[in-house]
Amino acid sequence: MTNHLNNGLEKVKLIEQSGYTIYDGIEVGDKNYWLTAQELQEVLNSKLAGMNLQGLKLRTRSKVVKSTICEALGYPVPKSFKKTKPRFIGQRFDTYTQKSNNLQVWNEDLDLSRRYVLICISEDDIITKVKVVSGSDLAPLDTTGTLTQKYQARLTYNIEDKYELVSDADTEYVSKLCSESDSINLKNISPIDNPHEGNLIPIEDIYKKLKNVVGKCFNDPGSDQERNRGAELHRLVCEALGYNSYQDNGQFPDVKNQLLEVKLQTSPTIDLGLISPDSEVPLDMEKINDTSVRHCDVRYAIFCGDIKDGIVTITNLIVTNGHDFFGRLPKFEGKGLNKKIQIPLPKGYFDS
Repeated sequence: MTNHLNNGLEKVKLIEQSGYTIYDGIEVGDKNYWLTAQELQEVLNSKLAGMNLQGLKLRTRSKVVKSTICEALGYPVPKSFKKTKPRFIGQRFDTYTQKSNNLQVWNEDLDLSRRYVLICISEDDIITKVKVVSGSDLAPLDTTGTLTQKYQARLTYNIEDKYELVSDADTEYVSKLCSESDSINLKNISPIDNPHEGNLIPIEDIYKKLKNVVGKCFNDPGSDQERNRGAELHRLVCEALGYNSYQDNGQFPDVKNQLLEVKLQTSPTIDLGLISPDSEVPLDMEKINDTSVRHCDVRYAIFCGDIKDGIVTITNLIVTNGHDFFGRLPKFEGKGLNKKIQIPLPKGYFDS
């Protein structure tokens, strides 16, 4: 049993004892009752994977799935499900059963603070996998033009300045959680583990470590393979920070253990999706010292890359925290989001 599943099941027991319903609000990061995205995903997979939905009409199937989710999370099953937004208010998520790779969100925008529980169903109507993602994780997957990135920034830099540290220090809250980098050993820690007090490297030391990535090269997987290109950079970043292994669950921030988002820029436009770096909205993770980590607390490593003859070369590095982001990288906004959003999920999306 993984740590995420074990922690999630402990919270399920507490929810059962609390008497909460799915409509009772829970503060993001509450250590007793809020299931992080990873905990929620593993608990739901443990209860729903293998469930047979054969012969059920769509409306009946929807109710059966939602009822099973209530039971899995320790909530009483309501006699009828209210048409709230989101349907599961307490844990801030909606459910979508997916037999195809075309995700459709109707009559509302993607919500930064909401989770989306995507339930993969086989041709034989068997639940095979559950994946939990945020609205901000879904935004970059749109390739149809129905969804426009809400936040973008413009990259301006002096090509002679290979390295730039925008934020001399972390936000006040994160600074209290940091330790001297020499005392932190990340070798046996996963990059996607939750951060903890004492294992966060200060932003100025992250900057020093990531300077070693500038000048590194890797094969370009192709102009239509931005995610794979980013993954190659992510591997180099994990190595530079001192991790033994590379892991990426496709969720924000990329290196969750260090509250670090990694961007590879081969053009001046920085796509930020639904996440505004200076937002004070809390991240979907447990509180640290009874305080929620906000998006503006996240550190950003922005690497500039040059592509030539099928090789990507990292040429520049800019490091900033979310609070200072737009002070260095000017913001411009895209168009509003359409009311019907169709998002083609990549092949193998449920495998990761």
